[in-house]
This record gives sequence, structure tokens and C-alpha cells, in this order.
Amino acid sequence: MSAKPDDERGSASLWLLGVGLAVLTFAGAVAGAGSALIARHRAQAAADLGALAGAVRAGEGDDVACDRAGRVAAANDARLVECRLDGLDVVVGVESDAAGLGRAAGPVRAWARAGPARSPAAIIGRDPDSP
Repeated sequence: MSAKPDDERGSASLWLLGVGLAVLTFAGAVAGAGSALIARHRAQAAADLGALAGAVRAGEGDDVACDRAGRVAAANDARLVECRLDGLDVVVGVESDAAGLGRAAGPVRAWARAGPARSPAAIIGRDPDSP
């Protein structure tokens, strides 16, 4: 029968604490990444909706279109950081904060563009009336 040396007593507890700490650290990293990803998707949705709302008002000028885009972005928990008209297209940039551990990564940004539909011929550069 061999006896365990006294210098190994309690080592299992230390190993268990180390493994537990590693698991908690990994879970925190995954939660932070998930929070940042959700914030990115929310920011993109706010940018898309803001651009669409601004495009509806694009004929009324920059101020009206960008005001509408900003109000829609704010309703989606985002801040308008860029808004401009490019012809009748509205280009919108928004910024949003992640929740929880994802906040450490900083704010996320997203951009969108919306405007009137173009005919397929205009997109490829052909005159639709030519044979």
C-alpha cells in the first residue's frame, strides 16, 4: 500500500478552481462577442430603416430627409452619425452601443443607402428604348 505524500494534498481543489476560472472566462468572452454581434445587427437594422425613411422625404431636401432618418434611428436605439443626399439616394450612418460585456468593444457602426428603384437597363447602362 502506498501512501500519498503530504505535498499533494489540496492540489485537486486548485485544479478545480483553475478550470472553473477558465470556463467562466470563456463564457464571458462568448457573452461579450454575442452582445457585440446583436448590437451590430440592431445598428444595421436602424441604418436600413433610417435610410428608407429618409428616402421617402428626399425630395424635400437634406434637412427634412435627415431629420426623419435620425428620428427613425433613435427609435431603434441608435444615433445618427452621418446623413447625406446623393441625388435622390439617402446615405445614413448610425452608431449603437452593445449591452453588458460587449460594451468593452465600444460602439458599433452601420451604414445604409436607399433611394428610388432603378430599371434593370439603367443599372447595366443601356438605354431601355434602344433595340
